[in-house]
Amino acid sequence: MLRVAIIGGSGYTGLELLRILAGHPKVRVIAVTSRAYKDTPVSEVPCFRGFYEGLKFTEPADFKGIKADIAFSALPHSVSQEAVPGLLKAFGRVIDLSADFRLKDEAAYRTWYGEHKSPWLLKEAVYGLPELNREKIKKARLVANPGCYPTGAILALAPLLKRGLVRPDSIIIDSKSGVSGAGRKAALETSFVEVAGGFKAYKVGCHRHTPEIEQGLSSLTGGADGVKIVFTPHLIPISRGILTTAYAELKRHVSTDSLIGLYNEFYEGERFVRMLPEGRFPDVGNVRRSNYCDIGIYLDAGRKRVIAISAIDNLVKGASGTAVQNMNIMAGFKETLSLDGPPVAI
Repeated sequence: MLRVAIIGGSGYTGLELLRILAGHPKVRVIAVTSRAYKDTPVSEVPCFRGFYEGLKFTEPADFKGIKADIAFSALPHSVSQEAVPGLLKAFGRVIDLSADFRLKDEAAYRTWYGEHKSPWLLKEAVYGLPELNREKIKKARLVANPGCYPTGAILALAPLLKRGLVRPDSIIIDSKSGVSGAGRKAALETSFVEVAGGFKAYKVGCHRHTPEIEQGLSSLTGGADGVKIVFTPHLIPISRGILTTAYAELKRHVSTDSLIGLYNEFYEGERFVRMLPEGRFPDVGNVRRSNYCDIGIYLDAGRKRVIAISAIDNLVKGASGTAVQNMNIMAGFKETLSLDGPPVAI
């Protein structure tokens, strides 16, 4: 039985980890930390009544006494980078769900986030998108779990960049996210009254996931062409889900059949990527509370443009589901353990 610790267990991603791992046949959560809920039994969280009996939230600083085989760090951005070196020393293997170790370039991190307190780990951290980096994840000591927007965008565009079918400087990405993507902390702009009935773009031209998407897509071009994108996120009044629509200019003529065939070939054997047939496109309602990414393709042959659309649940495939998928890979388990249930219909 794999002993697991969750550092930062009371945010949305931490709670989602607890939900997924509650049904994992080869995992036992032996510790979960939270300053806000210190000494509170996990079973008192309403959705976990009848689960995790005897397990309490503890102070994050107390992790040194925990005897776990692997740790999830679900701490906030900038906080995780201070904790991860100690977590690696204590547990040996860490999956970090913050943005702190996703960017390889320290200068890029400084530009978008500020100073990094553990920069020596940036090169070592493996970007944890299983569909692209499975072999590296198997051997990794530190896995940087992808962001939610980058997951949907990279999976939507990866086959096109890998085969060199689109101009790397022509990509426009439009993403729409549910409110849970902003985290659980109370804020006026994400309160129900402010969000309900609204629909807005935010952080236009300056969202911090931009360099992560560019880095992930550039890794597919063999380094010959650095990918530069235009990325605009939007907030929509639903609790969870991300719909991403990506536009790119084709380098040469292709048919719709060949494009769909390319995607099917690229994602062959990938349990959590579902390619839709011609004329059908993703809906976030069809991936709710699941680890699936649905993808649909439209070819505008006259304008030499391709439109790739993806849908994910931002808290599962966009965060905690992929984290558990990475854990399964690192532990040598079947990759789909505790993740292969169907989406929730309503």
